[in-house]
Order: sequence, then structure tokens, then C-alpha cells
Amino acid sequence: MIKNYFKTAVRNLLRNKSYAVINITGLSVGIAACLLIYLLTSYHLSFDTFHTRKDRIYRAVTSSKMENETTYTSGIPFAVTRSLREDFPELAKVASILGSGNDQITVLDKQNLPGKKYKEARGFYFVEPELFEIFDFKWLAGDPKTALSDPNTVVLTQQIAEKYFGDWHAAMGRSIKYENNQVLKVTGILANLPPNTDLPLTIVASFKTFKGHDLTDWVSIWSSHNCFILLPENYPASRLSALLPAFVKKHKPAENAGDGILLQPLSNMHFERRFGTLSRQTFSRELITALSLVGLFLLIIACVNFINLATAQAVNRAKEVGVRKVLGSSRKNLIVQFMSETFLITLLAVVLATALAWLVIPSLNTLLQINLSNALFSNLRIPAFLLFVTLLVTLLAGFYPALVLSGYNPITALKSKIAAKTAGGLSLRRSLVVFQFAIAQVLIIGMLVVVGQMNYFKNASLGFTKDHILTVPIPADSAGQAKIEYFRSELSQHQGIESVSFSFGSPSDIGNWQSDFKYGNADKNSGFEANLKWADENYFKTYDIEFIAGRPFVKSDTIREFVVNQTLLKKIGISNPEEAIGKRINLWDGEHAALICGVVKDFHARALRVPLDPVIVAP
Repeated sequence: MIKNYFKTAVRNLLRNKSYAVINITGLSVGIAACLLIYLLTSYHLSFDTFHTRKDRIYRAVTSSKMENETTYTSGIPFAVTRSLREDFPELAKVASILGSGNDQITVLDKQNLPGKKYKEARGFYFVEPELFEIFDFKWLAGDPKTALSDPNTVVLTQQIAEKYFGDWHAAMGRSIKYENNQVLKVTGILANLPPNTDLPLTIVASFKTFKGHDLTDWVSIWSSHNCFILLPENYPASRLSALLPAFVKKHKPAENAGDGILLQPLSNMHFERRFGTLSRQTFSRELITALSLVGLFLLIIACVNFINLATAQAVNRAKEVGVRKVLGSSRKNLIVQFMSETFLITLLAVVLATALAWLVIPSLNTLLQINLSNALFSNLRIPAFLLFVTLLVTLLAGFYPALVLSGYNPITALKSKIAAKTAGGLSLRRSLVVFQFAIAQVLIIGMLVVVGQMNYFKNASLGFTKDHILTVPIPADSAGQAKIEYFRSELSQHQGIESVSFSFGSPSDIGNWQSDFKYGNADKNSGFEANLKWADENYFKTYDIEFIAGRPFVKSDTIREFVVNQTLLKKIGISNPEEAIGKRINLWDGEHAALICGVVKDFHARALRVPLDPVIVAP
């Protein structure tokens, strides 16, 4: 019987090729879009869910309240990790991780002579060994508990080890040089990490290797220094959260009373924009909801198209229904027959949609800078999702037309007295068309808003010139710093280069240095933090930053002058920029104190969604 249903369905589709092609094409496009959205949302929802103790893993993050403003960062002072271990010995594990970037790595041969050099933009981290007892990373070689217990040791991922040494087995016991001044011995190999993690480790050095941090400093915060905590079993996070205010008060200086430490669940890390992640990517849950609704709406529109086309074809199939009923077919048999046709169309549409998605995934990965797998069926959830969509579309798109077609009176149908107005329920078809166009208009309006936002991002004035400017990272080692002036001289002689400037970062940068300060002769700090920019005297010329008062600072080996922006003066309460010229800025209780020599127009130091920062530029 079932075989007969499908034979008849195939014959009807071959007889009505145009109808079949239109339906299959429409459904396949809707299902392909729905599938891609499902893959995208599933990818982001899967971040760091592969860790077996994920429900007990938290990140300690910082909140800073100054006046009426609260700022948040994932960074914490270096002293926090050790103090957590000492004050809360009941915690299962506590570990620090410090991210680095634009690092120069020199591969050493067996005689420790320098070989090939690599510039690693991201993926280099200084890590305490306890981190590998918190997270589940697979080791190919080495002991997770001891591999990073000593200074000047490093663990590589399989991919990096093969990149440096050809074979990851040969990497064990070999050495690399970090930034031309630290030789690191390879003591372990990690399996390549999956793309859905916010800890994208590739080169992992012992935390003891990192120099320049003060383990007793409770004030300075590096946004790239994170602390992860593994809570004991049956230990609620609320218990530790309740103890943290007293913990902070005990260790923080009185002038930093507005600072606090919060606990962020690992499950929330990928979706919380306030704190960010070490991978520098977040994806809001609101956006996941919005994308899911878009996918559902596209699927509904495809189903409505199918229903309208199927009911519009009802008149042409009226005699077929009449003959079947005269020959003994029941309404139930006819419903099954028409549902079989719908299932066949949907199945073909799903196959075509899967092929379309497979073709689009590489472009989507490039556009969104993500890593969706092209192996659609490597994850059992994908076939399950496609099966669910097949059954859902068959039910939504096929049940009503089957109900309409199977309900014809055989005598009326055979006499060809069924009109188009009654064949498919004209009022319902009109309602579906209105509903379809309403959804389409909502999607079009949403698309126009997104396009408008993208155009704004591309064309908005940032307060400085970004076109025709290239930024090149400079090695932080002494050899690299010593050659800066020579490098400047060589670049300046090039006819195609108009200006050269060396700075800690560009005017708008991911890495930012925030600090409070004292203005004028004030005894207390400003009550808000300024974004510190360290640059040379050519900085303002190179980026075409406009002065509204004063002048740029002059070339100097020490900090003798500061340049500030309009927002900083507004927050202090100064409306006339000329009044600020000659006033003193005091950083870190006199460690760096100098006079203001210029005031520049505001420029965006961070993302456009973030309010303008008060900025201090120092040489």
C-alpha cells in the first residue's frame, strides 16, 4: 500500500513538473536558510560545553564603580589568584591565565641554534598548571600536573608542534625562543583544541615564565589576565559570591573601595559582552533568539507558499479525487496519498537544502570568521534536526491541502462544478498571503536596519583617519626596541610613506589601558578612569587627530607633557579647553606627573557602541 502511495506521488509530480519544481525550490531555500541558522546558533551555544565539570567552573571578573558609572572587565589583579587559594582553601582549583599577542617565536635546532622565526598574532598564553585540572584538554604527551610547574617550560598544540618541528613527536624536549630573550623547553603536546572554545590555546608557557608582574599588586588590572575557579561538588556559587565583598575589602586599598569581584559561570562567558573573552568573541543570547525567529519565519513562509500552490491546484485534481472515491478510496486513504506527495517534495527539498548549505558554509565561515564544520552529518544532531524539519514541514504544508482535496464530493468533482473560489478556501488563502507578506515585511525592515547599521559602522567618523594607514607590531624585546629609530629612519625615506608613528596601540584598539588620575592640585583621584595612550610626537599627525587647544607634546625620553581629549575635560567640569592648558595631570601618585600641553577633539578609542572615553595621550 505504502509503495503504491509513493508510486502515485512520483507520477503526479512528474505530470506537474512546474508545480513540483516551484515547490521544491521554494522549500529548499527556506530549509537551507533554517539549517544554516541552526548550525550558527548551535555552534555558539556549544562553546566550552565539552568540559565535564563545566557546571562548576567560574571566572572571577572585576566591576569598578566610580561616581555613578560602573565598568566591567574580565581582568583581575595578579594578587587575586594567590589570595583566593589562601583565603578559600576549600576551593577545588584556582588558576591564572594571561593572554599575549603578536609574539615572535624562534624555533631552535637540536644544538639550540636559532632557526625559523614565526610571528604569532594570537594563541600564546602564560598558564598555571592548575588550569588543566579545571578544563578538559586532551594531552598527547607530557604530564598535565608537572609540564608547566617550572619556569621556561612550554606546551604546544599538535598543529603548532608540527608547524615548528615537522612532527609533534619530535617536538618533545626541543626548545623555542620567546621574543628573542627567553628560551622555553617543550614539555608537553596538546591535542588540537576544537574551534568552539573561548580558550584558544596554541602555545602555553608556564606562568612562572612571565616577568614584570607583581603578585602583591591588588590595584593594577590587565584585561588579558583571567582567573578561573573550580568549585567543589555541591558547593553553590552563591556561597562564594556572598564572601567576595569582604574578601575584596580585606585586600583592596581604601581608595579602590568601588572595585568588586564577581563570579561569572563558564556557561555565560561566551554570551556576556560586558566582560568579553580571551578569544575576543562574544555572541549575545538575544541575537540567538532573533536568528532563531528569523529561521522559523523563513520556514513558515516556505510552508505558506506550498499551501497556497497546493490549494490553487485543487481544481485541476478534482476529477482525480472524484474517480478515486467512486472506485472506493476513503478520505483517509486520500489524505495519506496527498501527504505522501508532500513528504516526497519535502524530502527532495531537504536534500537540495543540505547541498546548498554545504556550498554556502565556506563563505559563511569567511564572512563571520567562524569555523562551522562542512561535515554536516558528523554531528548526530544535524540529521535529527533535518528529520524534524522534514516531518514538521510535511505536517504544516501538507495537512491542510490534503484535507481540502480529500473532502470533495465525488459527484460534484466529476461534473467539474468545483470553482477556484471554493476549491482551496479562498478566505484562508487570502489570510495566508497577508500573513506571509506581513512576515516578509518584518524581515525586510529588519534587513534594512542591519544594512543601515553596517553602513554606519563602515562610514561613521571615528575622530581620526584610518584609511591608508598600516599598523605593524614591533617586538617588545630590547633588541627590537633599540632598532625603533633606525626603523623609523628607513621608513621615512620611502617615497610612499608620509608619516611614521610608534605607539602602544592605534587610537581605537582592542587592548586598552585604563587608570584614574589626579587633575590640577587635587588631593583625590578623578573618580573616573581615563584611557591611556602611549605614543610619540607624530601620533596626532599620522592619524590626523585635530587639536582644539594647545599643541602636540614635543619629543622626549621622559613624560613631560600630556594631551587630553574633550570628554576628559567635560567629566572634570571644564567647558573651555584653553583653561586646561598648563594644568597638571598626576598618574599613580606622582609616578608620572606632567602638564597638559594640548586638547584634541574626541575620537572613538573603543567600539562604537561604547560611550566616548576620556583619553590621556602620553609620550
